[in-house]
Amino acid sequence: MEKRCVITGLGLICAAGNDVDTCWQNICAGKTGIDEVKSVSTEGCVSHVGAEVHCEDLPAPEYDRSVRLCLHAAHEAVRDGRLTDSAVREAGVILGSCVGGAASIDHYYTGLLQGRTEEQDVLKMSASAIAANTAFALGANGETANIVNACAAGTMSVSYACDLIRLGRGEIFLAGGTDAFSSLAYAGFNALHALSAGPCSPLNHSNGISLGEGAGVLVVEEYEHAVRRGAKIYCEVAGWGVSSDAFHITAPQPQGEGQMAALHRAMVNAGTEAGDIGYINAHGTGTAKNDAAEFLSLHTLFEGAAPSVSSTKSMTGHCLGAAGAIEAVLSVKALTENTVLPTTGYAPEDLAPLAEKAGNLDCVVNVARERELENVMSNSFAFGGTNASIIFSKKPHPAEQTGKRRICVTGIGELLSEADGTASVQRELTPEDFGARDVKLGFYRKLDRFSQMQVLSGVDALRDAGFTIDADNASRVGSTIGTADGPMAEITSFQKTVCEKGPAAGSAFSFPHTVYNAAGGYLSIFTGLKGFCATIANGTQAGLQSVICACDELRSGAVDAVLAAGTDENSENITEVYSHLPLPGHVVGEGCVTMLLEDAAAAQARGARIYAEILGYAGTHQAARYGSEPAQEQVDRTLAGALQDAGLTAVDRLFTAQEMKARTGDARAASAALALAEACRAVSSGECRMAAALATGWTGSISCVIVGRKEA
Repeated sequence: MEKRCVITGLGLICAAGNDVDTCWQNICAGKTGIDEVKSVSTEGCVSHVGAEVHCEDLPAPEYDRSVRLCLHAAHEAVRDGRLTDSAVREAGVILGSCVGGAASIDHYYTGLLQGRTEEQDVLKMSASAIAANTAFALGANGETANIVNACAAGTMSVSYACDLIRLGRGEIFLAGGTDAFSSLAYAGFNALHALSAGPCSPLNHSNGISLGEGAGVLVVEEYEHAVRRGAKIYCEVAGWGVSSDAFHITAPQPQGEGQMAALHRAMVNAGTEAGDIGYINAHGTGTAKNDAAEFLSLHTLFEGAAPSVSSTKSMTGHCLGAAGAIEAVLSVKALTENTVLPTTGYAPEDLAPLAEKAGNLDCVVNVARERELENVMSNSFAFGGTNASIIFSKKPHPAEQTGKRRICVTGIGELLSEADGTASVQRELTPEDFGARDVKLGFYRKLDRFSQMQVLSGVDALRDAGFTIDADNASRVGSTIGTADGPMAEITSFQKTVCEKGPAAGSAFSFPHTVYNAAGGYLSIFTGLKGFCATIANGTQAGLQSVICACDELRSGAVDAVLAAGTDENSENITEVYSHLPLPGHVVGEGCVTMLLEDAAAAQARGARIYAEILGYAGTHQAARYGSEPAQEQVDRTLAGALQDAGLTAVDRLFTAQEMKARTGDARAASAALALAEACRAVSSGECRMAAALATGWTGSISCVIVGRKEA
C-alpha cells in the first residue's frame, strides 16, 4: 500500500511576524526581526541583539513560554488546515525543542535567589512537558513525542511524523518545533563566543549568530486522508535524511561529511537528483565554521547544478529547536509561491566576495525573487553532530508501506542506582568504570554525568552483543535515546550560575552539556556510529518509546542496527526540584539501560547471541496535562495494541517500569528500558516464551513492547 505524506496547514510565529502571511511578506522584503534584546539581561555579553517575538495575545499563560509560542502557531495551522474538532482529536503531536522549559527554569531559580519557591515552575521545566501540554490544550490524542536534537529538532519532528504515517502509525500530525528566548541560551552562546555583536550575517561575514525565538507548526497528513476530508494540499514531503557526525560536540565536521550524508539520504528517499532541487533553505547560522562546512557540502553535492540558496536566519535569528520548523514553513511557502527567499544584510562591497564563495550556487541577496520551483530542500545541523535534511515537492512521491522487518535484541548494557531506603540514590561512577571500557581520562572528563552514563552503558551493550562499529557499517548504525528530564543537573547548575552572577558568567565547558542530545553526540563520537540519531523527551515511558523509534527506523530501512536507550540522572538539584511534587515516599534514582537492536537476519548471519525478537509494539496518547497519571483503560488499550501488532492474544509475563522503580528508585526512562531488558532476559533464559514491557509517564503517553521467541 502506498503512503504519501502531504502538508495541509501552516502556522508560524517568530521575530519576523506573528503569523505566516506577515512573516512571508517581511522575509520576502528582506526585513529583519533582529533588534535590541528586551526580555533577558545581556549585561557583560559581546552582543545585545536578538530576534524576539512581540505578541501581546499569546495563549495559555499557565504554561511555559515555549508551549505558548507553539500553541499560537498550532492554532494557526489548525485554522489554515481547516481541521475539524474530530480531526484535531485524531492528530498526533511531534515537536522539536532545544532548551525546553528554560524560561521557567530561569524563573524558578530567580525566585529562589529572592527567597521564594515557585513550585508551579517545576512541571514546566522539562522538554517532556511541551508536546504533552500542547496536545492537552488542543485535545489531540494521536502519538506524541518531543524530539530534542538541539537545532535539528524542528526538521526531525516533521520527518518523524512522516515516518509514522508511512509506517501506518497515524494519518495526521501537528509537527514542528518551538523554543523561547532564554538567559540560558544567551549566556551559553556568549560563553562560546558564538554571538554576533550586530545582526548576524550568515553566508556573508559569518561572524556569529543572533539568537531568536518562535514556533513553526505544519499539518502533516496522509494523502488519502487529506483527500477524503477535502483538504487544501500545499505540497508533498518527498524525502528526508538524518545522520551523525561522530566528530565534535559543538563544531561541524570540517569537510561536511555528516551534512552531505543527511542531504544525500533525503534526495535518495525523495527520488531526486541534485539538479531537481531549485531552492535550498540553508542552515546558515552565521558562524565561520558552520558556514564554511555548509558551503563545502553544497558545492560538493550540487556540483554542476545551480540551486538558489539563502539563510532566513538573517531575519528570524537562530530559533534553535524551532529553527527547522520555521524554515520548513518558509520552504513550503517558497515552493508554492515559486519564490526564492533572500539572505539579508548584504552591502554592495559584499557581493564580489560572495560570488567567489558561491561559485555555481545562486545565493539570493537582500530581497526575494521569482523562480519556478518543483522541489525545495531545508537543512538543519545541530550540537551533538546531528544533521537533518527534508525535501518538499509539487510532485507525487508515493512510498511503499514498509513491511515488518524482523528485529532482535542482541546486547544489553546497564548502569543503575539501587534503592536503599533513602529519598535519593545515585550510581557511583569511578575511574575504574571508564578504564574497564577503554574510555580515556581525557575523554570522560569532558562529559557531564548524563553523557557519562550513556557512553558507558552504550559500550557495554556493544560488547555484550559482540558488535563492532567500523568504517563499513558506521553509517548504518544509529542511536535513539529516551529521557524524562535530560541533562537537568547540568541545565539547573548552569542556570543557577547565570541567575546568581549574570549572563557573562556562563560556562563554555558546561553549556554544550545543557542540550538534551549531548549524550547521544558523545556516544556517536566515542563509538563512531554515523547513522540516524534521535533523543526523545517524553516522561518515564520515553525509555520504551526510544526502542519503538529504533524499530521504526529499522523497519523503514534507514539503519541496520540501533543503540536504543533510556537514560535519566540524579543530582542534588534534581532531588530538590522533585521534593516540591506531591509524591509521598518518592525515591529519586538514576541510570542508563542501552540495548542493541539489529536486523534479525544480519544478527543470525554473524552468529550473534539473540536475547529475544521484538514481536510487536504500540504507543498511545491521551490528551492530559503534564504531570497526570494515565487511566487504566489507556494502559489496557496500549497492551492490546502491542499484542495485535505481534499477532498474539496474551503474553506469559508483563514487566513494568513501576516494578523496576522498586529496585532502582525512580530512574524514569532508565526504569522503563530496564523493564524491556528484564523481559528479554526472561525470554532468553527460558523463563517465559513471550513477555511484554510497559511504561507510563506524566505526559499522557504510554509505550509497550512485546518480545519473545517465534516457533521455528
